[in-house]
Amino acid sequence: MHAPFVWERHKAGLQALDECGDLLPEAMLNSVRDNHLALKGPLETPVGSGFRSANVRLREIFKLYANVRPARTFVKGGRYEDIDLVLIRENTEGFYVGVENYVPIDDDPKAVAQGTGFNTRSGCRRIAEFAFEYAVKHGRKKVTIVHKANILKYLTGLFLETAYEVGEQYKDRLTIEDKIVDNCAMQLVLNPSQYDVLVTTNMFGDILSDEIAGLIGGLGLAPGGNIGKHGCIFEAVHGTAPDIAGQGKANPTAIMLAAAMMLDHVHYHDMAEQLRTAIHRAIDDGIRTGDLGGSASTEEYTRAVIERLD
Repeated sequence: MHAPFVWERHKAGLQALDECGDLLPEAMLNSVRDNHLALKGPLETPVGSGFRSANVRLREIFKLYANVRPARTFVKGGRYEDIDLVLIRENTEGFYVGVENYVPIDDDPKAVAQGTGFNTRSGCRRIAEFAFEYAVKHGRKKVTIVHKANILKYLTGLFLETAYEVGEQYKDRLTIEDKIVDNCAMQLVLNPSQYDVLVTTNMFGDILSDEIAGLIGGLGLAPGGNIGKHGCIFEAVHGTAPDIAGQGKANPTAIMLAAAMMLDHVHYHDMAEQLRTAIHRAIDDGIRTGDLGGSASTEEYTRAVIERLD
């Protein structure tokens, strides 16, 4: 199996900052602009030092408005079997726009912390259209709109209202429902099979997607796709895990599954499915990294997947 990609390699994140003076070097950004496609590993942003998240900046620069997080069962014998659901998260609005400030009172410069979120009708419509089209294209049966409109009546009320308006065009092809986010979180633990495609706002999507990853064995099995009109970045969504870096302990499944998502995106569906099948076979044969209860190193596990490619 040889995917017809010509690879360009670029550094980003903390390593790029150390070497180039920028978390997102211009050469890397230009490569994504030229190719409209990237496969990204975890990026580290310095904590508490005034740097905005490199991942958030990438989404803003390339207008990657849709975050797609599929979750499928790969490890059998766990609490849940046959999970196959997709969370679609709005990626550029909500509380993650980063509009924050302190209000000083008397001698306390941080007496009050304020954060502002916003959802635009156009942004809500865009992500709803993406979610419903995704569901139809991939043969899904139901879309659940996740919100907190009972409390955030304007901020997420607009999202809920707009999603239902868009859904009118799809109600003969899909079951459409809505769930308040806290109830959705509980129901995911009690009975994840009741969900198929979930669509939600930025912060809720960030939280729920990690919960969903926990249902299938952790972030080591969680890929993500950031989709925009003029570019797409596929990634392993887990962190950099500096405590195990270079020790051969990391689980590479997430980045492999992100590569499969990228193959699907450019219409190499057979290759994508071959890769996912090889991962299934390696795990079923008991070749697993430590986070999945095994003893295989990163290299041993990767070699096992490669050997099982048809």
